[in-house]
Parts: sequence; structure tokens; C-alpha cells
Amino acid sequence: MNPHRRHSTTFGLLLALVFFGLPVGYAGEPSSAPAPGEELQIEITKKGLGKQVVIFQGAREWFMLIEVTPENSVVVRQEKDYDTYLIDESETHDRPMTPGEVDVAIADYVNSVKTRAKKQ
Repeated sequence: MNPHRRHSTTFGLLLALVFFGLPVGYAGEPSSAPAPGEELQIEITKKGLGKQVVIFQGAREWFMLIEVTPENSVVVRQEKDYDTYLIDESETHDRPMTPGEVDVAIADYVNSVKTRAKKQ
């Protein structure tokens, strides 16, 4: 399955869970470390009024989607090691994020992943 389509499907499911008031989130322990010196591959894509970033390093994958509507903003964060989700969380803000806020949130997330990837 196309990884971007998988994330769209995952986002739709998470969005439905959030709207029905069900808690969303999972955290676990990493099961493998990336190979030393393995470079991060970063893909940032504009999605409507928001953005999406997917970061790969070996079997590790980090994902953040910021979906902005006129009424609110939804932020989805996922971290995977192979097919195991280590983090799968979302948050809803009761106002739309500005383009500047979206850019800052994406940049902060990328920098956070870079820092954590170096420590492993």
C-alpha cells in the first residue's frame, strides 16, 4: 500500500475517533536502532491549508500531519519501527493554525526527530 495513502486512511480513522471523543494514543519502546550514519530522508508536502512531513531512517518512520480547516486544526504524530507503532497520537485545536504556525510546528518536529535520531 502506498505510504501516503496509508497515512490518509490512518488520519481519517484518527479524526473519527477524536470526533467521537475516544482517546487516541499509543507509546511503546523502540525495538531497533537505525544503522550508524544512516541519513534521514525528509519529505514535506503541502496538504490543503496544512502540511505533512514524513521522515525515514532505515526501518524507522516519523510522520506528522497538520490538517487545517476554517473551524479548527488537527495535528497527528506517528512514529513506527518496522510495522510497530511507537507513537500514534492526535490533538485538536479549536481554531485554525496560521500558515506561519504550521511552518514552525513542522520545522520544530523535524528538528526534534533529528535530535532524537542522533541520540540513538
